[in-house]
Amino acid sequence: MTVVYPIITILGIICYWFILGIMGSIVLRIQLKYLRSIFLLSSIGSFFLLLYSGLSLNQTSSNIVLNLGVPGYPFHLHWDPLSGFFLVVLSITSLGVSLFSSDYFRHLTFRTQSMICFNYHLFLASMAWVLIAADAYSFLIAWELMALSSYFLIVAFQSTQENQHAGFLYLLIAHIGALSILLSFALILQGQNDFSFDHIRQVNLSSIYLNMAVLFALIGFGAKAGLLPFHIWLPEAHPAAPSPISALMSGVMLKIAIYGILRISFDLLPGKEISWGVVLLIMGLLTALFGVILAAMQTDMKRLLAYSSIENIGLIFTGIGLSQLFNASNHTQLAALTLVAVLFLCFNHALLKCLLFLGTGSVLHATEERNLGRLGGLISRMPWVATLILIGVLGMAGVPMLNGFVAEWLLLQSFLLSPKISISSLIMILPIAAAIVVLVIGLSAYVMIKFYGIIFLGKPRESHLVKVVDASALEKFGLIWFAGICLVLGLFPIILIHPLINIADFLLHAISPASPLFQVKHSWLFLVPIQAERASYSPFIFFCVIIAFYMILFILIRTFYHGRLIRTHAWDGGYPGQTARMQDTAEGFSQPIKQIFKSFLHIQLKVPAAEDKHPQYQMYAADRFWYVLYFPLERSIFYIAKWISKLQHGRISYYLMYSFITLLILLWWVL
Repeated sequence: MTVVYPIITILGIICYWFILGIMGSIVLRIQLKYLRSIFLLSSIGSFFLLLYSGLSLNQTSSNIVLNLGVPGYPFHLHWDPLSGFFLVVLSITSLGVSLFSSDYFRHLTFRTQSMICFNYHLFLASMAWVLIAADAYSFLIAWELMALSSYFLIVAFQSTQENQHAGFLYLLIAHIGALSILLSFALILQGQNDFSFDHIRQVNLSSIYLNMAVLFALIGFGAKAGLLPFHIWLPEAHPAAPSPISALMSGVMLKIAIYGILRISFDLLPGKEISWGVVLLIMGLLTALFGVILAAMQTDMKRLLAYSSIENIGLIFTGIGLSQLFNASNHTQLAALTLVAVLFLCFNHALLKCLLFLGTGSVLHATEERNLGRLGGLISRMPWVATLILIGVLGMAGVPMLNGFVAEWLLLQSFLLSPKISISSLIMILPIAAAIVVLVIGLSAYVMIKFYGIIFLGKPRESHLVKVVDASALEKFGLIWFAGICLVLGLFPIILIHPLINIADFLLHAISPASPLFQVKHSWLFLVPIQAERASYSPFIFFCVIIAFYMILFILIRTFYHGRLIRTHAWDGGYPGQTARMQDTAEGFSQPIKQIFKSFLHIQLKVPAAEDKHPQYQMYAADRFWYVLYFPLERSIFYIAKWISKLQHGRISYYLMYSFITLLILLWWVL
């Protein structure tokens, strides 16, 4: 099937979302009953975007110029396999989130529903616009629209001081990032009037300007992605935003930042610098380790998932850095393998984080609790949500037969091939980096066990939890959508691997048809990176072996075991008088991590009074970056502002003197 002019269709879907947001916000001010229909119509747009983007992944690039901007500066729009892949990520996630949202927002007031409806669809349209923008001018406009619409989604749900603070912090970091991206484009263009990406690809820069442009791009896109030390907005914004918005921000918006760094470093700027890869690798490792340690210490389920997103972004940046190192060392096949792992990680994180954030939204609706210490035992009250979230938890933990394992396995295979890099200092560093990646993956599994076990297993910690009900039908459909894709990609990862190889070929321009990369590219059964003698993986065979083992074990037990069966209540540990207070708490579960990594943490304890008959100890792991970087920076800014304010005497004679001194300095400078 031949797809004609994909950019026109994508532009039409963007306009459809924008018009739907405007019309929906107007309609919802009159009748709230149309909320479900509006979000279902939104999911239809996502379905057609998914269908068209997926069919277009193997097509050649296409361009279009729209005279809609400032005279002389039209909008350049572009489609290629890289933007097509991230459009697929956007469409898949927005489809499931829209289905879930059609019931999730039904209890809000008409003003809140109207505001969320408009900004939700503007958010989708602006993210799609970023992915097809082909000049610095339209890219930055779409980037700002994405930031502003997501800001209003954060603060619209609840007008509390906490939400306002989270929204302001997010907007501040977002504008710092946008300013850095603007400076990056300014260094590349250096006053030229042609802002198009085609022109940027032809610009010849000195090494100083090139490195500075990459540095500003890393700051700008890293701030949006949650890279250290610009991650502070993420743990604040996710708990404040409604769960479907948290899912979109974590699942898609963070990937838009990944798209930006891939576009700059592999497409627009052709340089092959070892230093770029080293910086990205180090920053990614630090972010991943920091994120997973802080995630293990959290007691708020949405804040836990937010720090887990920081950890996953760190792994993605680690893979991008390793790919840069391979590319700069002229090991193109290994660079392509690592890029495939990076893109697979992006896809997996979008699916799994949407599934987990939407699942926490169902739990939050049913229990009105975000604190892990007040949950427990929900597996028997919310079996659908518990089962579907379990798929996401196992995927995030990297369990074989699920999609999370495939991406992490490919990334580790890339590290195992890193000794082919001929730089001795890197050969000594990369094994340490691989060990840190393995540690992060193991701690991620620990975090997911804590997340699922505290919420769903054991006994209810609060009396009202026995009355909770499962998610609604449309909320279940949204969760099933993500869980089903995770299962399919876990068993048949080749479905996604094939287009990812084409994207790596597009970015690196050096993969020949006879390349040994993924020797079984046309096979659906085995996944073989580089050489079958080194490693191969067949999740479907693994799945069949596991099923056969359990079937044989079940038959043997039923046939030959005639012992007495004793039935008792689950989770009582052999003691029928057990209560919820005897169960491990979120704080208690984190004690080993606290003891090992306490130098990384800023722990705050709340100890009850001695006369309290039912004492409860509370622990809060604060982000050390607030105390090391941001609070001192805040005090310095206030001190400078206070000193400058002394210049304001309120007398015109002083202001005339300031102007005269300024003129003298300028004259001296000119002469």
